[in-house]
Amino acid sequence: MQVPILNKGSIGFNACPDMVEANKLLHLCRLAERSGFEAIWVSDHFHPWFHTEAFGYNTWIWMSAAMQQIKVPFGTSVTAPVLRYHPAITAQAFATMETLFGHRVILGVGTGEAMNEVPLGYPWPKYPERRDRLIEATQIMKALWKGGFVDYEGKYYQLRAANLYMKAQVPIVMSALGPRMARIVGKYGDGIITSAKTPEYIKTVIFPNVKKGAEESGRSFDEMFKVVEIDMGYDEDYDTALKALRKWRATLLDEMYTTSISDPREIEAKGSVVSDEELAKVFPVATDENEFIKRIEQYFDCGFDHVYLQLNSFDDEKAIDLFAKKVLPYFNNS
Repeated sequence: MQVPILNKGSIGFNACPDMVEANKLLHLCRLAERSGFEAIWVSDHFHPWFHTEAFGYNTWIWMSAAMQQIKVPFGTSVTAPVLRYHPAITAQAFATMETLFGHRVILGVGTGEAMNEVPLGYPWPKYPERRDRLIEATQIMKALWKGGFVDYEGKYYQLRAANLYMKAQVPIVMSALGPRMARIVGKYGDGIITSAKTPEYIKTVIFPNVKKGAEESGRSFDEMFKVVEIDMGYDEDYDTALKALRKWRATLLDEMYTTSISDPREIEAKGSVVSDEELAKVFPVATDENEFIKRIEQYFDCGFDHVYLQLNSFDDEKAIDLFAKKVLPYFNNS
Protein backbone atom coordinates (compact mmCIF):
# COMPACT_ATOMS: atom_id res chain seq x y z
CA MET A 1 0.00 0.00 0.00
CA GLN A 2 1.37 3.37 -1.04
CA VAL A 3 2.13 5.88 1.73
CA PRO A 4 -0.24 8.90 1.44
CA ILE A 5 1.34 12.20 0.42
CA LEU A 6 -1.46 14.28 1.95
CA ASN A 7 -2.36 14.72 5.60
CA LYS A 8 -5.68 13.47 6.88
CA GLY A 9 -8.14 16.32 7.24
CA SER A 10 -6.46 18.40 4.52
CA ILE A 11 -8.28 20.57 1.97
CA GLY A 12 -7.22 21.02 -1.64
CA PHE A 13 -7.99 23.29 -4.59
CA ASN A 14 -9.25 22.07 -7.97
CA ALA A 15 -7.51 23.67 -10.95
CA CYS A 16 -9.59 23.18 -14.09
CA PRO A 17 -8.00 24.02 -17.46
CA ASP A 18 -11.49 24.04 -19.02
CA MET A 19 -12.35 27.21 -17.11
CA VAL A 20 -9.30 29.47 -17.02
CA GLU A 21 -6.41 30.51 -19.29
CA ALA A 22 -3.14 28.76 -18.42
CA ASN A 23 -1.29 31.73 -16.91
CA LYS A 24 -4.30 32.86 -14.91
CA LEU A 25 -4.77 29.33 -13.56
CA LEU A 26 -1.15 29.38 -12.41
CA HIS A 27 -1.81 32.70 -10.65
CA LEU A 28 -4.91 31.29 -8.94
CA CYS A 29 -3.02 28.22 -7.75
CA ARG A 30 -0.22 30.35 -6.31
CA LEU A 31 -2.90 32.34 -4.52
CA ALA A 32 -4.56 29.13 -3.30
CA GLU A 33 -1.27 27.89 -1.86
CA ARG A 34 -0.67 31.18 -0.04
CA SER A 35 -4.25 31.04 1.27
CA GLY A 36 -3.70 27.67 2.95
CA PHE A 37 -4.93 25.06 0.49
CA GLU A 38 -2.76 21.96 0.95
CA ALA A 39 -2.93 20.41 -2.52
CA ILE A 40 -3.74 21.23 -6.14
CA TRP A 41 -5.85 18.83 -8.20
CA VAL A 42 -5.86 19.28 -11.98
CA SER A 43 -8.51 18.11 -14.45
CA ASP A 44 -7.09 16.21 -17.44
CA HIS A 45 -9.13 16.74 -20.62
CA PHE A 46 -8.52 17.02 -24.35
CA HIS A 47 -11.82 18.74 -25.06
CA PRO A 48 -13.49 20.85 -22.36
CA TRP A 49 -16.95 20.11 -20.98
CA PHE A 50 -18.42 23.19 -22.70
CA HIS A 51 -17.66 25.45 -25.65
CA THR A 52 -18.58 29.00 -24.70
CA GLU A 53 -15.62 30.85 -23.11
CA ALA A 54 -13.80 27.52 -22.66
CA PHE A 55 -10.06 26.87 -22.52
CA GLY A 56 -7.97 23.75 -22.94
CA TYR A 57 -4.30 22.81 -22.66
CA ASN A 58 -2.11 19.87 -21.74
CA THR A 59 -2.47 19.04 -18.06
CA TRP A 60 0.87 17.24 -17.63
CA ILE A 61 2.90 20.08 -19.12
CA TRP A 62 0.97 22.67 -17.13
CA MET A 63 1.43 20.66 -13.91
CA SER A 64 5.17 20.40 -14.47
CA ALA A 65 5.43 24.14 -14.95
CA ALA A 66 3.23 24.88 -11.94
CA MET A 67 5.12 22.51 -9.63
CA GLN A 68 8.29 24.51 -10.16
CA GLN A 69 6.60 27.47 -8.45
CA ILE A 70 4.10 25.82 -6.10
CA LYS A 71 5.34 23.42 -3.42
CA VAL A 72 2.18 21.63 -2.27
CA PRO A 73 1.31 18.18 -3.68
CA PHE A 74 -0.33 17.95 -7.12
CA GLY A 75 -2.70 15.28 -8.40
CA THR A 76 -4.72 14.65 -11.54
CA SER A 77 -8.49 14.51 -11.28
CA VAL A 78 -8.39 12.43 -13.31
CA THR A 79 -6.16 11.03 -16.05
CA ALA A 80 -7.56 8.19 -18.19
CA PRO A 81 -4.60 5.99 -19.24
CA VAL A 82 -6.79 3.85 -21.47
CA LEU A 83 -6.68 5.16 -25.06
CA ARG A 84 -4.93 8.44 -25.88
CA TYR A 85 -2.46 7.83 -23.04
CA HIS A 86 -0.65 4.49 -23.15
CA PRO A 87 -0.12 3.36 -19.53
CA ALA A 88 3.64 2.96 -20.02
CA ILE A 89 3.92 6.56 -21.27
CA THR A 90 1.77 7.70 -18.36
CA ALA A 91 4.06 5.83 -15.96
CA GLN A 92 7.12 7.45 -17.55
CA ALA A 93 5.61 10.95 -17.35
CA PHE A 94 4.66 10.70 -13.67
CA ALA A 95 7.92 9.04 -12.69
CA THR A 96 9.65 11.98 -14.35
CA MET A 97 7.54 14.44 -12.37
CA GLU A 98 8.39 12.64 -9.14
CA THR A 99 12.10 12.69 -10.04
CA LEU A 100 11.96 16.44 -10.66
CA PHE A 101 9.65 17.52 -7.84
CA GLY A 102 9.92 14.88 -5.15
CA HIS A 103 7.32 12.67 -3.57
CA ARG A 104 4.40 15.06 -3.99
CA VAL A 105 2.85 13.78 -7.22
CA ILE A 106 -0.42 11.82 -7.18
CA LEU A 107 -1.89 10.05 -10.19
CA GLY A 108 -5.67 10.08 -10.14
CA VAL A 109 -7.05 7.73 -12.80
CA GLY A 110 -10.44 6.88 -14.25
CA THR A 111 -12.19 5.26 -17.20
CA GLY A 112 -12.52 8.55 -19.05
CA GLU A 113 -15.06 10.33 -21.25
CA ALA A 114 -15.64 10.25 -24.98
CA MET A 115 -14.82 13.95 -25.37
CA ASN A 116 -11.19 13.19 -24.61
CA GLU A 117 -10.72 10.13 -26.84
CA VAL A 118 -13.12 10.24 -29.80
CA PRO A 119 -11.67 13.50 -31.25
CA LEU A 120 -8.36 11.66 -31.63
CA GLY A 121 -9.90 8.90 -33.73
CA TYR A 122 -10.51 6.27 -31.05
CA PRO A 123 -13.81 4.38 -30.93
CA TRP A 124 -15.63 4.83 -27.63
CA PRO A 125 -15.70 1.45 -25.86
CA LYS A 126 -18.43 0.23 -23.55
CA TYR A 127 -17.81 0.51 -19.83
CA PRO A 128 -16.58 -3.09 -19.29
CA GLU A 129 -13.74 -2.58 -21.79
CA ARG A 130 -12.77 0.78 -20.30
CA ARG A 131 -12.80 -0.76 -16.81
CA ASP A 132 -10.61 -3.65 -17.90
CA ARG A 133 -8.24 -1.30 -19.72
CA LEU A 134 -7.88 0.72 -16.53
CA ILE A 135 -7.10 -2.39 -14.50
CA GLU A 136 -4.40 -3.41 -16.97
CA ALA A 137 -3.04 0.15 -17.05
CA THR A 138 -2.76 0.25 -13.26
CA GLN A 139 -0.95 -3.08 -13.18
CA ILE A 140 1.47 -1.93 -15.89
CA MET A 141 2.30 1.38 -14.22
CA LYS A 142 2.96 -0.19 -10.83
CA ALA A 143 5.17 -2.86 -12.40
CA LEU A 144 7.22 -0.31 -14.31
CA TRP A 145 7.70 1.91 -11.24
CA LYS A 146 9.23 -1.01 -9.35
CA GLY A 147 12.13 -0.92 -11.79
CA GLY A 148 13.66 -3.45 -14.13
CA PHE A 149 12.55 -4.91 -17.44
CA VAL A 150 8.86 -5.73 -17.59
CA ASP A 151 6.95 -8.11 -19.86
CA TYR A 152 3.18 -7.87 -19.80
CA GLU A 153 0.61 -9.77 -21.84
CA GLY A 154 -2.85 -8.32 -21.36
CA LYS A 155 -5.97 -8.30 -23.48
CA TYR A 156 -5.42 -4.64 -24.42
CA TYR A 157 -1.78 -3.84 -23.67
CA GLN A 158 1.50 -5.66 -24.08
CA LEU A 159 5.00 -4.82 -22.89
CA ARG A 160 8.16 -6.35 -24.32
CA ALA A 161 11.08 -5.94 -21.90
CA ALA A 162 10.02 -2.37 -21.11
CA ASN A 163 12.22 -0.49 -18.64
CA LEU A 164 11.72 3.07 -17.39
CA TYR A 165 15.30 3.44 -16.09
CA MET A 166 13.87 5.13 -13.01
CA LYS A 167 11.86 3.94 -10.05
CA ALA A 168 8.90 5.81 -8.59
CA GLN A 169 6.46 5.71 -5.68
CA VAL A 170 3.57 7.61 -7.23
CA PRO A 171 0.27 6.81 -5.45
CA ILE A 172 -2.58 5.83 -7.75
CA VAL A 173 -6.01 6.94 -6.56
CA MET A 174 -8.73 5.43 -8.70
CA SER A 175 -12.03 7.11 -9.51
CA ALA A 176 -15.30 5.41 -8.63
CA LEU A 177 -18.83 6.78 -8.88
CA GLY A 178 -20.73 3.51 -8.51
CA PRO A 179 -20.51 0.14 -6.75
CA ARG A 180 -18.82 -1.87 -9.53
CA MET A 181 -15.94 0.52 -9.94
CA ALA A 182 -15.67 1.01 -6.18
CA ARG A 183 -14.91 -2.69 -5.82
CA ILE A 184 -12.24 -2.44 -8.54
CA VAL A 185 -10.68 0.49 -6.68
CA GLY A 186 -10.44 -1.60 -3.53
CA LYS A 187 -8.63 -4.36 -5.42
CA TYR A 188 -6.15 -2.32 -7.41
CA GLY A 189 -5.85 1.27 -6.19
CA ASP A 190 -3.83 2.94 -3.45
CA GLY A 191 -6.88 5.05 -2.70
CA ILE A 192 -10.22 6.24 -4.01
CA ILE A 193 -11.07 9.57 -5.58
CA THR A 194 -14.74 10.35 -6.14
CA SER A 195 -17.10 13.27 -6.53
CA ALA A 196 -19.56 14.26 -3.88
CA LYS A 197 -22.78 12.31 -3.88
CA THR A 198 -24.91 12.15 -0.76
CA PRO A 199 -23.15 11.09 2.44
CA GLU A 200 -25.59 8.18 2.65
CA TYR A 201 -24.56 6.91 -0.79
CA ILE A 202 -20.89 7.12 0.16
CA LYS A 203 -21.46 5.25 3.42
CA THR A 204 -23.84 2.57 2.14
CA VAL A 205 -22.65 2.00 -1.45
CA ILE A 206 -19.20 3.38 -2.30
CA PHE A 207 -17.16 2.63 0.82
CA PRO A 208 -18.61 -0.86 1.47
CA ASN A 209 -17.70 -1.92 -2.07
CA VAL A 210 -14.21 -0.45 -1.82
CA LYS A 211 -13.84 -2.45 1.40
CA LYS A 212 -14.97 -5.65 -0.35
CA GLY A 213 -12.43 -5.14 -3.10
CA ALA A 214 -9.65 -4.44 -0.61
CA GLU A 215 -10.48 -7.61 1.32
CA GLU A 216 -10.46 -9.66 -1.90
CA SER A 217 -6.89 -8.51 -2.57
CA GLY A 218 -5.77 -9.04 1.02
CA ARG A 219 -5.48 -5.36 1.82
CA SER A 220 -6.90 -3.01 4.43
CA PHE A 221 -9.66 -0.54 3.57
CA ASP A 222 -8.54 1.61 6.49
CA GLU A 223 -5.09 2.06 4.93
CA MET A 224 -6.51 3.30 1.63
CA PHE A 225 -6.46 7.07 1.15
CA LYS A 226 -9.91 8.50 0.48
CA VAL A 227 -10.35 11.70 -1.56
CA VAL A 228 -13.53 13.52 -2.59
CA GLU A 229 -14.16 16.43 -4.94
CA ILE A 230 -16.87 18.93 -4.05
CA ASP A 231 -18.04 21.24 -6.85
CA MET A 232 -19.83 24.38 -5.68
CA GLY A 233 -20.98 27.72 -7.00
CA TYR A 234 -20.09 30.85 -5.08
CA ASP A 235 -21.15 34.46 -5.06
CA GLU A 236 -22.70 36.69 -2.43
CA ASP A 237 -25.71 36.76 -4.76
CA TYR A 238 -27.37 33.34 -5.09
CA ASP A 239 -28.53 33.75 -8.70
CA THR A 240 -25.07 34.83 -9.81
CA ALA A 241 -23.52 31.82 -8.08
CA LEU A 242 -26.02 29.52 -9.78
CA LYS A 243 -25.27 31.10 -13.15
CA ALA A 244 -21.58 30.28 -12.66
CA LEU A 245 -22.53 26.59 -12.47
CA ARG A 246 -24.49 26.40 -15.72
CA LYS A 247 -21.46 25.41 -17.80
CA TRP A 248 -21.52 22.04 -16.00
CA ARG A 249 -25.12 21.16 -16.87
CA ALA A 250 -24.15 18.44 -19.35
CA THR A 251 -22.27 16.54 -16.65
CA LEU A 252 -25.67 15.55 -15.21
CA LEU A 253 -26.65 13.66 -18.38
CA ASP A 254 -25.96 9.92 -18.50
CA GLU A 255 -25.41 10.02 -22.28
CA MET A 256 -22.26 12.07 -21.77
CA TYR A 257 -20.65 8.96 -20.28
CA THR A 258 -22.26 6.19 -22.31
CA THR A 259 -22.26 7.58 -25.88
CA SER A 260 -19.56 8.88 -28.23
CA ILE A 261 -20.64 12.54 -28.01
CA SER A 262 -17.39 14.53 -27.96
CA ASP A 263 -17.92 17.93 -29.59
CA PRO A 264 -18.08 20.62 -26.86
CA ARG A 265 -20.64 22.54 -28.92
CA GLU A 266 -22.97 19.53 -28.89
CA ILE A 267 -22.22 18.79 -25.24
CA GLU A 268 -23.13 22.36 -24.30
CA ALA A 269 -26.34 22.30 -26.38
CA LYS A 270 -27.51 19.04 -24.83
CA GLY A 271 -26.80 20.40 -21.35
CA SER A 272 -29.22 23.27 -21.93
CA VAL A 273 -32.15 20.95 -21.11
CA VAL A 274 -30.97 20.76 -17.48
CA SER A 275 -32.85 23.26 -15.33
CA ASP A 276 -31.32 25.47 -12.66
CA GLU A 277 -33.34 23.55 -10.09
CA GLU A 278 -31.82 20.24 -11.20
CA LEU A 279 -28.36 21.80 -11.25
CA ALA A 280 -28.68 23.17 -7.72
CA LYS A 281 -29.67 19.73 -6.39
CA VAL A 282 -26.29 18.34 -7.44
CA PHE A 283 -23.99 21.35 -7.18
CA PRO A 284 -24.38 23.20 -3.88
CA VAL A 285 -24.56 26.97 -4.03
CA ALA A 286 -22.82 29.08 -1.39
CA THR A 287 -23.31 32.76 -0.67
CA ASP A 288 -21.04 32.77 2.39
CA GLU A 289 -18.61 30.51 4.21
CA ASN A 290 -21.26 28.53 6.10
CA GLU A 291 -22.38 26.38 3.16
CA PHE A 292 -18.77 25.50 2.33
CA ILE A 293 -18.04 24.55 5.92
CA LYS A 294 -21.17 22.42 6.19
CA ARG A 295 -20.41 20.49 3.00
CA ILE A 296 -16.76 19.89 3.86
CA GLU A 297 -17.66 18.67 7.34
CA GLN A 298 -20.21 16.25 5.88
CA TYR A 299 -17.57 14.49 3.83
CA PHE A 300 -14.91 14.43 6.52
CA ASP A 301 -17.58 12.86 8.74
CA CYS A 302 -18.13 10.20 6.04
CA GLY A 303 -14.55 9.09 6.43
CA PHE A 304 -12.73 10.97 3.69
CA ASP A 305 -9.12 11.89 4.43
CA HIS A 306 -8.91 14.75 1.94
CA VAL A 307 -11.49 17.07 0.42
CA TYR A 308 -10.80 19.36 -2.52
CA LEU A 309 -13.01 22.11 -3.88
CA GLN A 310 -13.86 23.25 -7.36
CA LEU A 311 -14.95 26.84 -6.88
CA ASN A 312 -17.24 28.08 -9.63
CA SER A 313 -17.42 31.84 -9.47
CA PHE A 314 -17.21 34.90 -11.69
CA ASP A 315 -14.66 36.26 -9.23
CA ASP A 316 -12.09 33.55 -8.50
CA GLU A 317 -9.94 35.74 -6.28
CA LYS A 318 -12.92 36.60 -4.09
CA ALA A 319 -13.79 32.91 -3.69
CA ILE A 320 -10.21 32.01 -2.70
CA ASP A 321 -10.09 34.96 -0.31
CA LEU A 322 -13.22 33.69 1.46
CA PHE A 323 -11.45 30.38 2.04
CA ALA A 324 -8.31 32.13 3.24
CA LYS A 325 -10.16 34.26 5.78
CA LYS A 326 -13.06 32.12 6.95
CA VAL A 327 -13.22 28.53 5.68
CA LEU A 328 -9.68 27.17 6.05
CA PRO A 329 -9.09 28.84 9.46
CA TYR A 330 -12.29 27.16 10.71
CA PHE A 331 -10.86 23.71 9.97
CA ASN A 332 -7.36 24.59 11.14
CA ASN A 333 -8.75 25.69 14.52
CA SER A 334 -11.32 22.92 14.98
